[in-house]
Amino acid sequence: MDNQLTDFSINLQQIEFLAPKMNPGIGVIFVIQGDLTVETNSRFYQLKEKDVLVINRNQVYQAKGNKGNHILLLQISDRFMKQYYEAYPNSRFECFSGDVDMEKDAVINRIRKLLAELMIAYFRRSESYRIEIQSYVSEILLILIRRFKQMGRIQERIDTGDQRIREIIYYMEENYHQKITLDDISEKFYLSSSYLSRYFKEKVGTGFNYYLMNIRLEHAVKELLYTSDSISHIAMNNGFPNVKSFVHYFKEAYKKTPKLYREENQETGMDTMKTYDIKDAVEIIQSSSIIGELGMLLTDSDVAFTSIETEAEELKLDIRQVSPSKINRPIHNLAIGELSELLKEGVRLQVLMVKEEIGLKNIAVRKLIGGTTFIPPIETDEIIATTSPYYNADFVLNFLRKHDLGLFIRIDYVEISRDEENYIREMQDFIKHCLNVYGTSYIEKWYFMFYEPSATAVLVSELERVYLKLYRSVKALIPKVKVGAFLPFSYKDEKTSKNHTWLVERKVPIDFYGYEANQNEIIDFEELGDDRFSLAKGYIKEKTVKLKTYLRKHGKNQPISLISWNTLSGNTRFTNGTFFRGALVLQNALDLADEVESIGFWINTEQHEKSGRDRKIRMEGLELFHFFSGKRPAYFAMQFFDRLNGDIIARGSEYIMTKNDRGYQLVLMNINNVNPHFTIEETFLKKLNKEVRVTISGLEPGEYQIRKRVFDKDFGALYTKWWDLNSKYGMDEEVVNYINETSKPSLELFDQVIDGDWSMYAYMSLNAIHFFDIRRAFY
Repeated sequence: MDNQLTDFSINLQQIEFLAPKMNPGIGVIFVIQGDLTVETNSRFYQLKEKDVLVINRNQVYQAKGNKGNHILLLQISDRFMKQYYEAYPNSRFECFSGDVDMEKDAVINRIRKLLAELMIAYFRRSESYRIEIQSYVSEILLILIRRFKQMGRIQERIDTGDQRIREIIYYMEENYHQKITLDDISEKFYLSSSYLSRYFKEKVGTGFNYYLMNIRLEHAVKELLYTSDSISHIAMNNGFPNVKSFVHYFKEAYKKTPKLYREENQETGMDTMKTYDIKDAVEIIQSSSIIGELGMLLTDSDVAFTSIETEAEELKLDIRQVSPSKINRPIHNLAIGELSELLKEGVRLQVLMVKEEIGLKNIAVRKLIGGTTFIPPIETDEIIATTSPYYNADFVLNFLRKHDLGLFIRIDYVEISRDEENYIREMQDFIKHCLNVYGTSYIEKWYFMFYEPSATAVLVSELERVYLKLYRSVKALIPKVKVGAFLPFSYKDEKTSKNHTWLVERKVPIDFYGYEANQNEIIDFEELGDDRFSLAKGYIKEKTVKLKTYLRKHGKNQPISLISWNTLSGNTRFTNGTFFRGALVLQNALDLADEVESIGFWINTEQHEKSGRDRKIRMEGLELFHFFSGKRPAYFAMQFFDRLNGDIIARGSEYIMTKNDRGYQLVLMNINNVNPHFTIEETFLKKLNKEVRVTISGLEPGEYQIRKRVFDKDFGALYTKWWDLNSKYGMDEEVVNYINETSKPSLELFDQVIDGDWSMYAYMSLNAIHFFDIRRAFY
């Protein structure tokens, strides 16, 4: 061992046989050439070229290889691990490259590359090699901790559902080498000594001290057989107060002394291997065969993997006994501003794209009467006018009817009140025209919504009167058309505003209620440390449920339509763009699916901002497109929702799984409700990443093609490429088109034979969505 690297040993070896031994610290075996079979006390490992295997602390192993192999062995001392990683005594690392689950290839490739770099640095001995080795070893350990760690064992032979006993046994397992007494455990777990003694024997079937001695003996026996440590050292290392005590309990359990037991049972096989010195190792590394292998490892791109801190989770799904449920799909309403916007080819193309890829029933419009859609009347002496005020409207309505799209018309009180009689007359004239041209069956599918905001000075009686006039005038021509009203609703007070109580307290004919829900409404973006961001979690669904409860209390059971909503977004163009929120959108859409009849979106940022009085960023609605037809996160999130099909067979707060005639679908989400200003910092973003190990039981055995789509800040978010390709000289059409074409979720394909439980890993960044199509393969 290099005396300058006391915590690590790095050896290039040719191994034919390694006698059984107990591993001190953490060992990493990397096969550069040839084959190696490693046997531990639990299984065999067949290692081929480029395979990596981790041997854990106190794990017994032996190995056998062919004569032509070259093996790199990295050993990391117990002292180093305990000094820099407190959880080390309670952890183990299950890392064998031959067993990697789907998605872990990039992680293993990174380890291979680090091992290759470590080996070259160690044997070349440049001026900075010690620092390089510290760096490579540290990164390898971080990967093991963040990607391959599993908790230390709890005695599997104890079959009890008693959580407290399991915690006590776990503590004994992990601290057996220290001084542990019945009194110590009693105090730690807030029990009396006498009660713990009776309680332990009742639950476990043996006494506390006897059980503890068995744990210590079990570990001591391995050291007797697989190390050359002295009897006294083994006794002290395993928690016995002295050698005499150790010998006494050992003889009681094994009917002979530790010395005699070692002599009779210890395997004395000799290691058959060659450890290369610095000179020979350098020659081997520089040989044409190995340099080629190492070159491939060192030049392989590992962009797909970053060694970052993640929250580790385990998701186990058993789909063998489930009660499937249907996927509810609310009607989608797409707001475009005024109806005349559909005269633009670009807007029509976006509408058709939404209908095809997300699903769409209605186009939501404002200012139908008095806006720019109708052509102003022209004075003429013609008996029958040769022009029509509805020429533009007809062009648009022909387009909508052709594609089976209706209208969701918002009518503001202020529009009617300017000239009430004229407004009602024009509205009726337009409806009559539509009935003549398009027929009743098309028009009666439309929606008319009376709107007055929460903050209003209009008298209750006046609002009710105008609404009823609108309702009756529309229903007189189209009895089956739906006429409803917007209902402001306070999440905090759980009621509507004073001037809108007539909508629920009086017997007013209403076909549906419209409402708004926006996570941004409860946030003060000026307070960067405001913990109210955590309150945004579940806000939209909770407000929806509160609204429905409020309506039921007043005997109202009409359907509700979410006309405008938004997740956390950020209050500047910058934070609104850099804060990726795809999973937030999908989660809320899934939560609302069982609660609302319809849900609304804005078509794009341009139309949305034009609908306001200024050019400030709008925060009250979700837009599907950005400027220049770039697709925003809401578009892809809703596209995933539309892609879901079949019956729901598993569902949680951050996942949903379906079964259909092609196989299965699984959606994973990493949901974070945090201040968008914080997410500008890359270091903070990394803290929000998550690793999920998914194990599914009950999949039908067979061959599958698995299609995986990833939607996150790197795959699908416009701003990532927008900033990468930005320039002080601006952008032209070529750059904009490239951004739009390349900003989309990624697609990967895997072939998989499933027979039994199926496991895989997902590494998810902030608010990422991973969508798996698990398709049966048929021949």
